[in-house]
Amino acid sequence: MNINWYPGHMKKTKESIQNNLKLVDVIFELIDARIPYSSRNPMIDMIVGDKARVIILNKSDLADSKVNIIWQDFFNKSSIPSVLIDALKGKGIDKLISLSNEVTSEKRLAYAKKGVKNLPIRAMIIGIPNVGKSTLINTLTERRGAKTGNKPGITKSNQWIKTKGNLELLDTPGILWPKFEDQQVGLNLAFTGAIKDEILDVETLALRFIEDMIKIYPELLIDRYKVNLEDKTALEILDSIGRIRGCIVKGGEIDYTKAGNIILDDFRKGNMGRITLELPES
Repeated sequence: MNINWYPGHMKKTKESIQNNLKLVDVIFELIDARIPYSSRNPMIDMIVGDKARVIILNKSDLADSKVNIIWQDFFNKSSIPSVLIDALKGKGIDKLISLSNEVTSEKRLAYAKKGVKNLPIRAMIIGIPNVGKSTLINTLTERRGAKTGNKPGITKSNQWIKTKGNLELLDTPGILWPKFEDQQVGLNLAFTGAIKDEILDVETLALRFIEDMIKIYPELLIDRYKVNLEDKTALEILDSIGRIRGCIVKGGEIDYTKAGNIILDDFRKGNMGRITLELPES
């Protein structure tokens, strides 16, 4: 499966980020805690340079709690402060505000010496599509300040939004990169819904997801679908799940598209359990 996706609006987003860097005090780099490596745009380091930054591991409630700590330690050791959040429920938001104050303290102190006090901290939120930027904004503002959706690419243009914690946020549309050198990265993004399902082969995607789950969380497949994994191929497991879930078409054949969508939807909603698909050392 070859996954490459770089629509024109993402090129414009990159240019917009570069043009607006001088307006902000700190970068909020929002990533998916289930795929912390795959959901980090490798272009971001080059784009933001030495600007103060906080890495926000969103959807941490859907990720493996033990692996969450491993990733947080990894980022902290790389000298970029990080925080685990669940933007939907507001968990970790107070810690995010506290970190924002810490990483901008030197700049605010310099302004205070000049007699300028209580300036809001201006932050730019950067992240790939469907990672939860609009949900985070809505939680911070305690209102529906930005449109949200369960499909990538719904945020279309930049907007400044005042929020609690003396923050002003500059939202940006999600940005992917021109080519996935590692196809596993593309697959991980597709598993979580960061790439539009319409451009993918759902059956093949589900098979690849099952292959990964057999290696890292076989017990979750067994618990969720009551299937026997012993000596079974991914296709045989998909077939079993399809029959168990009633994905049968005329002639008794399996509707693999329907079965694949059930599996991917269960993963994305956390119905299988808490799953992280990659570790720092991998």
